[in-house]
Amino acid sequence: MHRLFVALRPPPDVRAALLAAEGEVERARWQDEDQLHLTLRFVGDVDRHQADDLADALGSVSAPAFDLTVRGVGHFERKGRPTALWAALAPCAGLDLLAGRIERACRAAGLAPETRKFVPHVTLARLSGGATGAGEWLSRHGDLAAPIWPVVAFRLYESRMGSGGSVYTYLAEWPLDRFAD
Repeated sequence: MHRLFVALRPPPDVRAALLAAEGEVERARWQDEDQLHLTLRFVGDVDRHQADDLADALGSVSAPAFDLTVRGVGHFERKGRPTALWAALAPCAGLDLLAGRIERACRAAGLAPETRKFVPHVTLARLSGGATGAGEWLSRHGDLAAPIWPVVAFRLYESRMGSGGSVYTYLAEWPLDRFAD
């Protein structure tokens, strides 16, 4: 089985800005540079045949290139406790269009529809129940910004658990069209 997801990879200058914001929260597991990405669609565990079907469907996705802007931070929580800290992205019609077309490609490949709302973000840290300082971190980095992020391609990744957390392997990349609708 292959645990897959479709994502955007920030360029080096954006990754550097995101990494500079990390720290100051006890017991947080901060993402390293290789782990920084914006998930467009989590696929989950699929067999080789379905992975191939997915790659074929993703290869047919056509969407225009666009720019993203990091704008602030946010968090996910469970039972009133933060579980993840992330960099937020400014609303972007190009991103919404691409995410929708990728979702359609996933369905065409036989995947069940995604039921969670798409919240564009780049995860910076995962928090355990004993993590402290998340509220202060959110306040301190509320105006987080990074250089403009030109999005010219999207990727398919495989995720495997390693001793230091998830290890992501880039499997394929598809360019966006500068002249597409």
